[in-house]
Amino acid sequence: MATRNVRALAAAFCAFGIGGAAHGAERFGIGRPATQAEIAAWNIDIDRDGRKLPAGSGSVAHGRAVFEAQCASCHGRRGEGGTGERLAGGQGTLASTKPLKTVGSFWPYAPTLFDYIRRAMPMNAPQSLSDDDVYAVSGYVLHLNGLAPEDAVFDAHSLSAIRMPNRDGFIPDPRPDVKP
Repeated sequence: MATRNVRALAAAFCAFGIGGAAHGAERFGIGRPATQAEIAAWNIDIDRDGRKLPAGSGSVAHGRAVFEAQCASCHGRRGEGGTGERLAGGQGTLASTKPLKTVGSFWPYAPTLFDYIRRAMPMNAPQSLSDDDVYAVSGYVLHLNGLAPEDAVFDAHSLSAIRMPNRDGFIPDPRPDVKP
């Protein structure tokens, strides 16, 4: 009996909370539709093929300088890890008992590296690096993994052309995300 009362009370609070929030927005004028400029500012995703990569470019040498200033304190000077994830090495370990999932061993597409760095790094100031800096840091991390020469310069075309070692290591899941 007490369990039924608790459930009924919880359902009433949920219904009131959902309905009350919608009513409060109308009644108090809280909120507004997002502007196109606000939507565009957050619409920065880059797909695996590099579509929507921005203009700009960055060299591995410049990436080393940015990495040392912005990334090494967490990821180590050579991407060996620290308080942040290890970024380099690990090739050939995925099938072992101690796999090292790094950019060079695990990530399947280089443009998604650009996307992640631009969106989330450095951790204390995400989205603070310029696009040129992100290309440069992406190139430096690829260089640390033996995937780019020291004199490389990356832009939308050249970053998309990098074939990551684990590109074919993922198997598509044919199951639908939700039941029809």
